[in-house]
Amino acid sequence: MTDHVAKVQQHKTDSLDAIKSMFSESKDFIFTDYRGLTVRQITALRGKLREKEAEYRVVKNRYAKLAFQQLELPDVSELLVGPTALALLKDDVSAIAKILFEFARDTSITVKGAIVDGRVFSETEAEALSRLPSRDQLLAQLMGTMQAPVQNLVYAMNGTIQKLARVLQAVADKKQEEG
Repeated sequence: MTDHVAKVQQHKTDSLDAIKSMFSESKDFIFTDYRGLTVRQITALRGKLREKEAEYRVVKNRYAKLAFQQLELPDVSELLVGPTALALLKDDVSAIAKILFEFARDTSITVKGAIVDGRVFSETEAEALSRLPSRDQLLAQLMGTMQAPVQNLVYAMNGTIQKLARVLQAVADKKQEEG
C-alpha cells in the first residue's frame, strides 16, 4: 500500500506568500463582509481608506487563516467565514474603523471584528473603537491640557502688570489735574 502525498501547487504557495507579505506590512486588521457592494462602492471605500494610508483587500479565507497562523498572529478563524475583505492598517485604527462604520450605515458592508495590537476585537468592540477620537485629536487634546496651566500663568501675570499700569496712569492723571 502506498502513502498518499499531497502535492501543493506552486500558484497556491505564491498566493500564500503574497498574502503573508501583505499582512506583515500591517500591524492591525479590520475584517468585513463585503456582500452586496458594487464595484463603484468598493472603489469609493478603497479611496477613502487610501487617504488614511490603509488598504482594503478581498482575501480567500483559507489563505488568510494560513497566513495568520504562519505569521503567529491570533486565531481569527471565526472572523474568516463567508466573503471577507480586510482593511490593512498601518496607523490610526480608530479613524479607519470610523470610516468603515460610517460606510456601513449607507451600504451593505458589515464589520466582523478586528485585530488591534495583537488582540482580537469583536464587532461591538471594534464599533466602540470607532467612537474614540483619532490619534491627532487625542494629541491635540493632550497638548491643550498641557498648555493650559502655562497659559493661565501668563494671563495672571499679564493681569497684574495691567493693573499696575492702570494704577500708575490714574496717579499720573490725578497729579496732572492737581497741578
